Amino acid sequence: MEPNIAYVGSLIGDKARSKMLTALMSGKALTATELSLEADITPQTASSHLMKLVEGELLIERKQGRHKYFQLKNLQVAELIEQMLNISATLSKSKTITGPANERLRKSRICYDHLAGELGVRLLDALVDQGLLIEESTELTLTEAGHDFFCKIGVDFNVLSKRRRPLCKACLDWSERRSHLAGSIGKWVLDDAMNRNWASQDLDSRVIQFTPQGLNAFTKRYGI
Repeated sequence: MEPNIAYVGSLIGDKARSKMLTALMSGKALTATELSLEADITPQTASSHLMKLVEGELLIERKQGRHKYFQLKNLQVAELIEQMLNISATLSKSKTITGPANERLRKSRICYDHLAGELGVRLLDALVDQGLLIEESTELTLTEAGHDFFCKIGVDFNVLSKRRRPLCKACLDWSERRSHLAGSIGKWVLDDAMNRNWASQDLDSRVIQFTPQGLNAFTKRYGI
């Protein structure tokens, strides 16, 4: 049986469902009520849409007590949504600035589980400029110097190598139209910044907000 592209396209193509999928790019699990507000529809209508997305294996449903939460099924779904955001913006005939209008979102935001936006692009640029990563077209390669650098700041490559994803991957940034760092190392970098309280995610958006001291420490560590 051949893959049914039309079926997946119809699931994402609905306006309300596309808004809910984009909201879940924050990486957080959200309730039907929260997602109904994102899509500007009733909770009952949202529940119907969400069931279709779960049946289509784009979302998973998680139950905790009396509450149900929804989140993207996996990284592949998140990457698909991000690519569609890029394509739709490219095809638009509007002369407006690409990406989100919110300046804070443009500066730094989460892209499922790694740092995106202007700061995410600058991070990748800095790592490439220092010879820690090699960027060839859309491929990223960790150099020996890069391996040593990340080991020194706490990365456990034995743990990362067990994960079913590349160590480093170039992800085309929605607003900057250049690559930012994804993959296991990209996730580690963002997790580390948040664990150190250099940055935190907004409760109701994809914005990653750095404290002044945190931003200074982050840019110093990675040579940005």
